[in-house]
Parts: sequence; C-alpha cells; structure tokens
Amino acid sequence: MENYAGIDVSLELSSVCVVDAQGKVLREAKVASEPDALVEFFETLGFAVKQIGLEAGPLSQWLHAGLREAGFETVLLETRHVKAALSAMTVKTDRKDARGIAQLIRMGWFQPVHAKSVGAQEIRALLIARKQLLGRLIDVELSIRGILRGFGLKVGPVTRRNFEARIRELVAGQATLERIAGAMLSARSALKAEYGRLHKAVLATVRDDAVCSRLMTVPGVGPRSRRHSRRAWEDSWRRDAARREPCSQGSSSSSGIAAAAIDDEDDDDDDERRRRLMQPPVH
Repeated sequence: MENYAGIDVSLELSSVCVVDAQGKVLREAKVASEPDALVEFFETLGFAVKQIGLEAGPLSQWLHAGLREAGFETVLLETRHVKAALSAMTVKTDRKDARGIAQLIRMGWFQPVHAKSVGAQEIRALLIARKQLLGRLIDVELSIRGILRGFGLKVGPVTRRNFEARIRELVAGQATLERIAGAMLSARSALKAEYGRLHKAVLATVRDDAVCSRLMTVPGVGPRSRRHSRRAWEDSWRRDAARREPCSQGSSSSSGIAAAAIDDEDDDDDDERRRRLMQPPVH
C-alpha cells in the first residue's frame, strides 16, 4: 500500500504526519528540524513512504536536499497553494498543517516548487550580504552627517575616499565630537573593508560566468546588474519548464487552471525580452 507524508517545518521541531492511500493517519510525531533526524524517523517507520511533501520556506530547501540525498522522493509545495487549501481549517496548529500537507500529497493537489541548487543559493546569499553591508555603510555615513549638522558642521559633497578626512577636519578641536566621529569612522572603515571583499567576490563570479560576460556588451549594465539579471533568467527558464510539465497526478483541471493563473502575464513579455537580449549578435 502506498503511503504519503507531510511535514510542517518549524525552527526547532517539525510536525510529521504519515497517511495511507485512503487518507488514514498512520503515524504522527514531532521531529527535530534536521535532515538526519527526519531521515532516521522515516527509516525507522517500518513501512515505505512513497512521497514526502513540505511547504517551501527558509529551512525547507535544506531539509529537502537532505531527504533527497537519503533516497526519499521529496517535493516542495507552493506556499500560496498550501495556504489556500488549508484556509478552511478553523483552528490551525502545526499538527493539523502536517495532516493537511500529507493529504495534499496523497491526492496530488499541489504545485511543486523548484529547489534551487546549492550554487544558486550561495550566489543569492552573496548578493544579499553585499547589499546589507552597503546599506549599513550608507546608514553610518548619513548618521555622521546628521550628527554634525546639529552643530552647524556641513559635510557637503565629498567622495567616499575623502569622506573620513573631511569629517576629521570638521571635528578637529572639539573633544566630544572627535570621540563620536572616531568611533563611527572606525565602524565605517570595518564595514567598508568587508563590503569591498564581498564586492570583489561578486566581480569574480561575474567574470567566471559566460552569460554574465555576454551581458557586459550591454551599455549601462554593471557587475551587480549582470548577476541579478542572470538569477532572474534562471528563474524565468525554470518557470517556463514548470509550465510545460503536466499537472501532478490526481490533480483536477480547476487546480491546474488556478496554478497557471498565479503567474502574471507581464512576466511572459519580460522573459521574452530577456531571451532576445541573450541571443548572440548576427554578423
């Protein structure tokens, strides 16, 4: 008999529910949100599980990869579909969510979500970290300007390279402001140094990517834009591939229509323009 499992992922403990082909609950448990703990749970069930489903989320890709490596057929579920399917429940708990996910897997009423590769996740993390450091760096500089403005000291137009010298020039001879500016400039220097390291890492990934190198021929496109665009194209190709795939077995035609309606029609036009830009020039 075929059995199915649903996992409601939480930070510390995940709720797991296993049902049979008729929807009868066979096993429910709280398991640590770790790939090894989940693998051990399913291996010690005493019966096979045909398919495991978990809602897409921050920890889901990590757990999904661990279960796949252990040989379990695992799928990520589209969050909006899961929310819509479970919205009829008057009382929502992790246990009931796990039951609902297991039933969705059993009936095939779900839209699978592509799990990003480890390399794609690393690039995304690199871009986010770089953006965060740059944001904090700008915040510190604006804070210094704001503090000095209250004392009638106007920084004025200045380059990032000359910013520190200009600030020290303005606060010279004022002990309190020198102490404040010194502390904030030290924090700024640390942020600037770490931001520079991550920026160089982004440039290195751009140089090693053939698609990004081709984008260098587009006027006004910088390294960060090339890397972000590369990520966007990967997502657009993935969506197109998902649209060409048939609906999951057991899903109704209405659920398939609802799944297709989620994607905005404007995205199709954007994807087509991106592909045209990707074509090599004709000589």
